[in-house]
Amino acid sequence: QLKIVESGGGLVQPGGSLRLSCAAVRFSLEYYAIGWFRQAPGKEREGVQCISSEGESTNYADSVKGRFTVSRDNAKNTVYLQMNSLKPEDTAVYYCALYSDLECWGTPSTWGPGTQITVSS
Repeated sequence: QLKIVESGGGLVQPGGSLRLSCAAVRFSLEYYAIGWFRQAPGKEREGVQCISSEGESTNYADSVKGRFTVSRDNAKNTVYLQMNSLKPEDTAVYYCALYSDLECWGTPSTWGPGTQITVSS
């Protein structure tokens, strides 16, 4: 069974930055698209961004456009979500998810356990 794990969450002040990482456990991420999702308290989970196996990114949330950037380093077997200019409304549990495809199509098949991001002064 494939397993992926997020890291890099925490507490940050408004306007600050964080970088989340999504790592694979004992398999290669190279041929999979990876998506980032988030779920805020009392809200439905929403897609944030996704990156194909070739590194093509897709933005799902207008609210993060220009502030968040998804990237991948296949040599390190890791996908990143760089989050800048963070706002309190970015507070959520962030999940990375693996698509059983080279592209960001359909529904992810594997989810990480999530990492909490809290933006507060």
